Amino acid sequence: MPQSVPPAQGRPLLISDCDEVILHFVSHFADWVEEAADLNFTLDSPGFVGALRNRDGQVVPEERVWPLLDLFFEREMHRQNIVPGAAEALTEIGRHADIVILTNIGNDYQANRVAQLEAFDIRHRVLCNRGGKGRPVQELVAEMKPSRTVFVDDLSVHHESVAKHAPNVWRLHMIAEPRLAAPTPPSPHAHARIDDWGAALPWILDRLGAR
Repeated sequence: MPQSVPPAQGRPLLISDCDEVILHFVSHFADWVEEAADLNFTLDSPGFVGALRNRDGQVVPEERVWPLLDLFFEREMHRQNIVPGAAEALTEIGRHADIVILTNIGNDYQANRVAQLEAFDIRHRVLCNRGGKGRPVQELVAEMKPSRTVFVDDLSVHHESVAKHAPNVWRLHMIAEPRLAAPTPPSPHAHARIDDWGAALPWILDRLGAR
């Protein structure tokens, strides 16, 4: 009886979020939403919904927040700057692994995100997503068949989703904005919390089997 042949494995894979991992976002959104809508975004409180307030301190309803986010990604992405060390870390990781940017914005802004990252000399596959990232990560692993996978994101809800749908993926919780990182506890669904690319790089390379 012929023996079954195990499926071939591809290169290791890094799946990374973009905003507050590769590019700074919330500080620029806060500046813009104050200018454009006379609203205050509280950077030193955990969570996103509930951080946007009117001048009288009342929380802006959630249904008003999402159109403002869409408007920012439609018109204001040029404001965003790169997180220190991110480009250098991705260059090093790219020597050993494939990289996919899994970003929580609508498909309408995919071309803008690609161009935005290319301006910082970051050229990798970009996938847009709305909702939990567990299923997209599961689908990427099934498609690419990596030998090992690391997932990096700033939101605990996505680590919970990935832990549910792709439990064998290593999960790193990273929040690059210090004013958000300070009040936000480490995700209980991630394997580690590291908010600096210099410290995160060796952790990622180790899990990818590149060291």
